[in-house]
Amino acid sequence: QVQLVESGGGLVQPGGSLRLSCAASGSWLRIDDMAWYRQAPGNQRELVATITSGGSTNYADFGKGRFTISRDYAKNTVYLQMNSLKPDDTAVYFCNAYVWSGSYRTYWGQGTQVTVSS
Repeated sequence: QVQLVESGGGLVQPGGSLRLSCAASGSWLRIDDMAWYRQAPGNQRELVATITSGGSTNYADFGKGRFTISRDYAKNTVYLQMNSLKPDDTAVYFCNAYVWSGSYRTYWGQGTQVTVSS
């Protein structure tokens, strides 16, 4: 079983920055891809960014040039640095991990609220 705990959300003014963290705990053989998703009220959950076990990254168009996903393998933690935040970035941000423990399973964190408002 794997637990993912996000932190770092909050209220920020437009143009500001936040750094989200997601720490994995529990037991596993290998964590492959990790990702951040977000869900705004009334909207479907959407992909923000992914990072593979090898460190390759991919971003949704809305995040390119503003968001950076990174990973600390020793701490089993994935980060999302968000700069130049806009009101449209307001959402609950969820961490996701694709884990191998004899079979593959996807785990989700509980989410952290990000609100961009003046």
